Formats: sequence, structure tokens, C-alpha cells
Amino acid sequence: MPSAISSDEWDLPRLKASIGFEDDFQYLASDDQDTEFFDVKFYPYGDATHDPVFAAVSKKHVVIYRLSNKSNPPYELVQLFRDDDKEALNCSCTWTKDPETEVPYLCVAGRDAKIKVYDVVHGKLVKVLVGHGGEINDLATCPTNFLLIASASEDTTVRIWSLDPAHSKQPCVCLLAGEGHSSGLLTVAFHNSGRYVLSAGHDNVICLWTLPNLPPESNGKNPPKPIVIHYPHFFTSEVHSGIVDCVAFFGDLVLSRACHEDIIVLWRIEGFSSHDPPPEISEAPTTSDTERLTRSAFAPATASACPPQYTRLLEFWTPHCGHQFYLRFKLFHDKDKHPVLAFGNAKAMIFFWDLARLGSYHDFISQVRDPARDKSQPIHRPGWLAPINHRQKGDTVSKLKDAASDRESVVSGRTGSVDVETHLDLNTNYSQETLESWELKYDMTRVEEPIRAHLQSNITVKDFVGRQVAWSAGGEWCVVVGSKNLAIILQRWSKKDRSDDKEKKPSLDRQS
Repeated sequence: MPSAISSDEWDLPRLKASIGFEDDFQYLASDDQDTEFFDVKFYPYGDATHDPVFAAVSKKHVVIYRLSNKSNPPYELVQLFRDDDKEALNCSCTWTKDPETEVPYLCVAGRDAKIKVYDVVHGKLVKVLVGHGGEINDLATCPTNFLLIASASEDTTVRIWSLDPAHSKQPCVCLLAGEGHSSGLLTVAFHNSGRYVLSAGHDNVICLWTLPNLPPESNGKNPPKPIVIHYPHFFTSEVHSGIVDCVAFFGDLVLSRACHEDIIVLWRIEGFSSHDPPPEISEAPTTSDTERLTRSAFAPATASACPPQYTRLLEFWTPHCGHQFYLRFKLFHDKDKHPVLAFGNAKAMIFFWDLARLGSYHDFISQVRDPARDKSQPIHRPGWLAPINHRQKGDTVSKLKDAASDRESVVSGRTGSVDVETHLDLNTNYSQETLESWELKYDMTRVEEPIRAHLQSNITVKDFVGRQVAWSAGGEWCVVVGSKNLAIILQRWSKKDRSDDKEKKPSLDRQS
């Protein structure tokens, strides 16, 4: 952990500000009120010492903001442009760069099935990628090659596009199609290696595809056709029973969520390891056995045996999502910092889970219960693992004050605690209420119980729907966008004295 934030390593984001974008309704049709941001992404290629920049996309607009801890409010609008195409209703974006000048580019897509590439410095359109036969619902940039873009469409396919000038005559270099999905796609994600792609959508199916080597340069009058991959190397309709609208890799593990279920699932594809050589195209299982709800090249079934092909590991509770879909979580994952999962629901709530707390809680509980431990040595309890202490039983006011204090210590992680009793016993030292609360939030062994959020932030705008979450490259800033044309700004590791911000905290928001 870098020394600059070592004392705050357990911090979770706090509400900092909100941005309300006033739209020009007079230019829109009566049935096209542009009142929702659908996607948000931070520019990932900037200098770590510079203030982070993010883009947010609504149906007709793209706004670019810069965030800074040194200004009040902490945001500055640096670019705004409008898509005046009659058929355009945009819902997704991803960043890339000019391959020669490295000027920031933003790719935007939506209902008109076009990917529009904008030079965000000058606010001008520089390229349009055409090929999908239906609405594009998600975009992603390859983490190992910023010139490769993946798009997920209602036409049931994923297309891989190259912005390399070498492929200018045929920018679509790969088509993931055929026997993977039977309905429109909503989400696509790259593995950190850049070699694997996840896709999911309306058919409740999640597929893992292995990307082939790209075709050579498009020289001559007849550039090579896109490589078509007909079968994914992993296919399942068992993890979820509803529309799958968000998938992501967590290392080699998978995170996914579906409509109606009120959970995010962490699971493992058995036998899959990015350290192994990528499987050959011919190794992908076909649809010859239509009875199988899961098909895998990594743990293939045989006539005599069907080994487990995936394993559910954890569930994270996301209440009050209801019938809404197109609600997307985002995992901050950096090798030097704690992985933190964030999600906004359909009832103005933003949830955070620090995945490092799960292991730390397990270590603490194991140490306390270890019959062979040296009882002359103190046991250190993590500061965020705050016991619930009521001043007076039945005193509602005191109970609420204590609960608020407990939540605040969980947020900051600064109230370091040391339990020094030599005969520390969980059932003696802590109330049943405290132990149950800890188990609900941190116990990984209760597979049947979804893990409750480690922090919940409530937005006072009624029925705000959090459509998408984004993290800055260093994890200091978190932005949630959604309905009401709102962007919610959250921050951690602020170097300013938090007491200085008391009067500056927006009345729109509250912490719980």
C-alpha cells in the first residue's frame, strides 16, 4: 500500500457532491426527454499526478468533467457535445486514443447501431464504425491494446474493432457470433490479459470467448474478412435466472448480476486459468448436446462423467432493484490497493464492499478461536469491525447515536482498535447483535447468505436509479450516474480536513 494512503487503506468513498445536468428539452421530441445518464467512464491513460477526467453519456449528450480535491465544487465541465443524428439514442461509451498523436478519443454507441469516435479535446467526430444489425448496448476497450474495442449488440453478437490504421479498410477484425447467444446482448468485458471476453444479455446466458490472433494488415483492395468465432469456450445459463446486464472479470473469477435477483454473484469457471495457453478454436464445445445448460472447454463433460464446470463462491446483496435492468456494478481492482465493489440500485442507494475486509475478518475470527494461540498476546481488532454498544437498553436516541457512530467508524477505518484481553471470547466480549452484524457483512462461509454492504450511501433524490459506476484509475474517486440526469461524486483518501467540508457538503445527499 502506498505510504500516502496507508493510514486510510480501509477507507470507503464518501459522498462529495452531485452534478445535475440541465438539458435543452426544447430541442427534443416530447417522447424523448433526455433525463438519464446511462454510462460513465474515467479516462484511463492519464498521468497519475493529474486530476482525473470522466465522460458521462446520455441519449443525446456527452459531458466531460474534471475532478479536483482543491476546488469547490470539486468538478469542472471541460467539454460538452451533442449527437444530432435523428436516430441516435446513446447508452454506452469507452475511452481510447489516437494511435499517432495519443489525443483522447471517446467511443459512443446506442440505438442507431453505430460506434462514433470523438476527439474529446476538440469535440469533433473523427470516425464512425458500422456493421452491427441492432442497437449497441455496451462498449469496452482492451486493457492490453487501446486500439481494440468490443461492442455488444441486440443482434446477439460481439464485434471486435481495430482503430489501428493498418485495419482502416476493414476495422471489424473479429465477430463473436453463431451459437453463443440467442437474444440481444447487454454487457461485454475484457479479461486483463486482453485474450478473453465475457458477454451476456437477455437470454440469461453468460459466454466466455477466446480471441484469436488478429488478421494481418488490410493491404490491397480486398482486406481480410473478420474472423468469425461460432462457439464460446464457456457457456452457461445456470448462474442466473434473469436478464444478465453486467459481467466482469475479477482476476480469473467472474462477477455478474441479473434482473430480479437482487444479488451480484462471484463465481469460478472450473479449470480456467489465464496462465495456461489459450485453447484452440476447435476445443470450444458445440451445441450438439442441447440438454446441457453449461458447456465448457476447461472442464469438459464426457459420456461417463460431468465434473463441476463452475462454482458459486459468494453473493453480494443488492436490495431494491426490482424489475429494473441495465444496472451495472464496477469493481476497483489494483494490485497495490484493496479491491472494492460498487453498485447503485433503483432506490437511491449506493453500496460498497471492500473485499479485503472479508479475508481480514476471517483472520481475526480464526485467531480468536484458535485454541493454541498465545493468550498473553493481544488480539488486534480491525478498526472498521466496530462492536454495537448501546448506552442504555431501550433508549432509542442513544441507540441511533451509537449506530451512527459505528457506521462512521466503518466508513473511515481510522478508529483502530486493540482488544487486549488475554481471555478474549467472542460470545463474552461482543453482543449477539454485534456478532450477527459482522457475520452478515464479512463471513465468507455462509454461502447461502448474500454479503451485506460494508457501506451504504443514500441519495435524497427520490427514486434515483444508479445505472453505471466508474472508478478513477487510482481509486480515489467514484462516480455513479443514472436517472434524473444526475452524477453522484464520491471520494476517499481526501487530504483535506474533513471538518472543513461540513458547510460544503451538498444538501442533496446524506450518509448512512
